[in-house]
Amino acid sequence: MRVALFQPDIPQNTGAVLRLAACLGIGVDVIEPSGFVWSDRRMKRAGMDYIEQVDLVRHTSWDTFRAQFTGRLVLLTTQGATPYLDHRFEQTDTLLLGRESAGVPSDVHDTADARIRVPMAAGMRSLNVALAAAMVLSEALRQTDGFTSN
Repeated sequence: MRVALFQPDIPQNTGAVLRLAACLGIGVDVIEPSGFVWSDRRMKRAGMDYIEQVDLVRHTSWDTFRAQFTGRLVLLTTQGATPYLDHRFEQTDTLLLGRESAGVPSDVHDTADARIRVPMAAGMRSLNVALAAAMVLSEALRQTDGFTSN
């Protein structure tokens, strides 16, 4: 199981996802360009010293990521037809999260093997990307017995 961040644009959210991944033993792919300087102090503060513990791969572009990708790509999107609790996750899935400001472009959206959503109250647009990642990743790990043994 991995998490992929598509062109993240809020450093604090990226740091929070990296910290989440470190704590759960999950790898992270960052698909650049990002909307901030990678050494941003806000990202480092959100991720604290956990960032050094993450299996992190930075990709220079979507094409570079796709060329190295294996497994199933599961996109978290407000446009997804399937609630994440109804989706059957696999151990080799990569959960793809879009830009906080714009999601993913249609060509990336169309590439996903599955498009899932977090159900929300009427009138709400979207959750914080790090919160959505935590919710969906928890369910994916529960289904695949992927939680660490500690």
